[in-house]
Amino acid sequence: MAAQRGKAATTYPSYLRTAEVANLLQVSPKTVSRWAKEGKLPFLKTLGGHRRYPEVEIRDLAEELREEATA
Repeated sequence: MAAQRGKAATTYPSYLRTAEVANLLQVSPKTVSRWAKEGKLPFLKTLGGHRRYPEVEIRDLAEELREEATA
């Protein structure tokens, strides 16, 4: 029981894969990779060399882009 409480108290940020980011931003995965290389998107690299994108920041960006499109 104590392990469950400890686990619930520990929260880690959630990360998205390139394809998930592409889907959210409605662009191709290659565009997501290019934007990351250009410094336009925040990311971390895994030990295997794959990019992972912070979910909260990407969802915020997607929302901002949607708002700009409707304005």
